Amino acid sequence: MLAAHDFPARLIVLCDPDLLAERIHNLGVEVSLRTLEDTAKAVGHEKGSLQVLPLRTTRPVRPGCLDPRNAGYVIRQLEIGVSLCSGRAQTALVTAPVQKSTINDAGVPFIGHTEWLAARTGAVRPVMMLASGDLRVALATTHLRLQDVAAAITPRLLEEVITVLDHDLRSMFAVESPRIMVLGLNPHAGERGNLGSEELEVIEPVLRALSERGICLLGPMSADTAFTSERLAQSDAVLAMYHDQGLPVIKALAFGEVVNVTLGLPIIRTSVDHGTALELAGTGAARPDSLRKAVEVAIELTTRSH
Repeated sequence: MLAAHDFPARLIVLCDPDLLAERIHNLGVEVSLRTLEDTAKAVGHEKGSLQVLPLRTTRPVRPGCLDPRNAGYVIRQLEIGVSLCSGRAQTALVTAPVQKSTINDAGVPFIGHTEWLAARTGAVRPVMMLASGDLRVALATTHLRLQDVAAAITPRLLEEVITVLDHDLRSMFAVESPRIMVLGLNPHAGERGNLGSEELEVIEPVLRALSERGICLLGPMSADTAFTSERLAQSDAVLAMYHDQGLPVIKALAFGEVVNVTLGLPIIRTSVDHGTALELAGTGAARPDSLRKAVEVAIELTTRSH
């Protein structure tokens, strides 16, 4: 569990303390809770304990059972988290997975954390990137139906995404001269137009223009050979065109140690590399590895931003 680890930071959990206490009791773990009425009174994390900023659920919660009536509780957690991070360079937001369908069932439009956080913070172009050590995979498009991807990949989109990726690799991850490998959209990167024209008409012109501005770009590369060790050694990040083009690879290589970092925001935000796993809720079988790693990366990023 998160409380069992040492973290050199002030950790504050935004949740219903009664709900958290109930889960602690049911799982039979030893964790002490300290309720905060003012975040200014938070202290450094102590192993075996958690500091909680209390937010109350609307309805009782049963492990693994979805209830749209508690969607507002989830949104309040995010709203307060963003508020606490805004304007504070050494503060980061670490999010757990949410059930998007339940939030939408409550009548709240919600595509995903990435899009919601961008709208909330006024970010023009958020970029979703999953990272595990030096392996980083960013996405040109995120939660889109596959049939909508090709039309969404425009010169403007690619230029903005690559510019954000290059900038944040430098500023957040201290990569002095980022090398970005850009994947093609079609099989074999279109095979010079025989398997699709997007590479020739959209992707290649953008890469040429940005290369002339000093951004180091490789590609468009065929996705089926891009993730070999030789190719990855030549790049600091891979830009995939859509969600399931890049993420299955990094998750297969390092699941549980992968962290989701949202680039292009005015705040630092990290998250886990997995979904809600409702079948594991309340069983004690869920692995906390990715959440622990998300906290560690958030601390690293806040320290680097100082």
